[in-house]
Amino acid sequence: MSEAVRSIDPDRLDVRPVHPRIGAEIHGLRLTGAMERATVDRIEAALLEHKVLFIRGQDHLDDAEHEQFGGLLGDVVRHPAANHPTNINLIDGRKSWGRANHWHSDATFKPAYPRATVIRAVNVPETGGATIWANTVTAYHDLPAPLRALADSLRAVHSNMGEFMSYRMDAESEENRRFGQMFQSNAFYAEHPVVRVIPETAERALLLGGYFKHVVGVSREDSRSIHEMLQRHVTRPENCIVWNWRPGDVAIWENRTTQHYATDNYGDFPRMMHSVQLNGDVPIGIDGQPSRTLEAA
Repeated sequence: MSEAVRSIDPDRLDVRPVHPRIGAEIHGLRLTGAMERATVDRIEAALLEHKVLFIRGQDHLDDAEHEQFGGLLGDVVRHPAANHPTNINLIDGRKSWGRANHWHSDATFKPAYPRATVIRAVNVPETGGATIWANTVTAYHDLPAPLRALADSLRAVHSNMGEFMSYRMDAESEENRRFGQMFQSNAFYAEHPVVRVIPETAERALLLGGYFKHVVGVSREDSRSIHEMLQRHVTRPENCIVWNWRPGDVAIWENRTTQHYATDNYGDFPRMMHSVQLNGDVPIGIDGQPSRTLEAA
């Protein structure tokens, strides 16, 4: 890695909230793989506060420097369904499995799922293709007291063998079927608290989303009802921000305190995103009990 680049005064990082509850844009910042530690620390602090950060005009980044920048924020980990020889994950909207139009936090089927993701817009459609993020901390705090007490008491199983993946296994093309079979070639099951505590801030966040399978000790039918009820609070418009991409945009999101949804409304226009994920911590519930790996569920 080259000598540290002084790209901006770290004490004057220009962070502008774009939504009262979630999301901020950083202006005047050139991302590199060799930024000063003080600047990186300010970015990390802004990420904890705003949950999603947007930096436009980063066309200079290539895959190598993209990964190097991610490495300044944490340990880069390979995506479980990576389709590239490096740690860069290619998200190609021309493939049905590249259109992640479902609410989820990344890879919650693993006990220590990613803490954050850094994504870069390489090619965006002429229209459509926005991504939506939801704040799972404000969603938790908005719950009526009886529902908060219920959520606090629950643990749930997450898996890559869950229902949300089934459409990929049954997709029309042979390529999509192969992807689904590859993604589910190793079964992962993790038991998580439905409410996790973020160690740096002591915030409480709902841990739900597309890899949810069932609530421990509850029937599948009742589990589905509980998940739908709590998930509705996560995705209320008050908790959400919509980002319309331009080529060269970079977004960094806190995967522990958000869910996201890539809108599939761009037809046959190309949409190519490159991302890296950062290693996460094992969630701890409000009772102090950690998540754990399961052999099956």
